[in-house]
Amino acid sequence: MLKTIVFIVFVLLIALGGGTGSAWLALESTRTIGSVEIGPWVTFPNQGTREADPYSRARSTRLGQLSLGQAEGVVLVAATDSDGSPLLRQCSYRLQGDLPPTRFFTLHATGENRQILSAPARFPSALHSQDLLWRHGQTLEMTISPHPQPDNWMAVAGSGSMELVLTLVDTPISTGARVGETRLPAITRVGCDA
Repeated sequence: MLKTIVFIVFVLLIALGGGTGSAWLALESTRTIGSVEIGPWVTFPNQGTREADPYSRARSTRLGQLSLGQAEGVVLVAATDSDGSPLLRQCSYRLQGDLPPTRFFTLHATGENRQILSAPARFPSALHSQDLLWRHGQTLEMTISPHPQPDNWMAVAGSGSMELVLTLVDTPISTGARVGETRLPAITRVGCDA
């Protein structure tokens, strides 16, 4: 009798632990059900639509995010550089490459708690397309670094992991069918503080 009770408790603990762990992993992971990967960038094209899967809806609710509608734009998140290494605040990165047609875009960094990272005083902690220096015929080029850089620079401070969040507003790729067919800027690590 005691052996049966211990066995039932053991099975219930495994079931509860496994179920809770898999749900937490599905909500925390940037690469999960319904995601589309484009290099280091990940997006959920159906987020904010009727076709959104339950995990996307739960993730948005838990984070308190207001999702863009499918006709409004798309949000892309990168937790790694183009080589697959995690993004770190103490490192410098070059973001370079083509962007799909978009009326307006923003870029900011978030920390482990998905809150926007603050920058050192007087420096930009986020950039948008109207802040950038553009040369005729040049692709997007900017630096994300804890140290001042020439041209387009977004400041980050502290140490630990971070994610880059690129929001494209009023873009034709916001429909789920086309989002995987586009090219996005590469993220290259330039150097790190010791």
